[in-house]
Amino acid sequence: MPAKTNNEYGYINIEDSVIATIAGLSAMESYGIVGMASKSATDGFFQLLKWENLSKGIKVYTRDDEVEVDLHVILEYGVRISVVAENIIEKVKFNIENLTGLNVTMVNIYVQGIRVEK
Repeated sequence: MPAKTNNEYGYINIEDSVIATIAGLSAMESYGIVGMASKSATDGFFQLLKWENLSKGIKVYTRDDEVEVDLHVILEYGVRISVVAENIIEKVKFNIENLTGLNVTMVNIYVQGIRVEK
């Protein structure tokens, strides 16, 4: 369901996929994140999504001009998970609110895996 705002000139509808793309690109700017995760329904494994599929690891819930975002991420080994998650939350919230004018009520981070470099 698209987010709706109105002003003196008319209505603005912003699709959830647009908000998900903003959230994905914002999250990828954060230090310590490897990428977004997508769960395969058949085998239960999480796979790392490529740049063009970032929004598949993101769920967006909209109510009028309020937005809630769930991000499923994979982080680098050795980073402090809580600090990286807080940075992601701040960037996603800031960018969505500034680019769309919508109020972000909640950003939930689900760490689906840790990637170890060889």
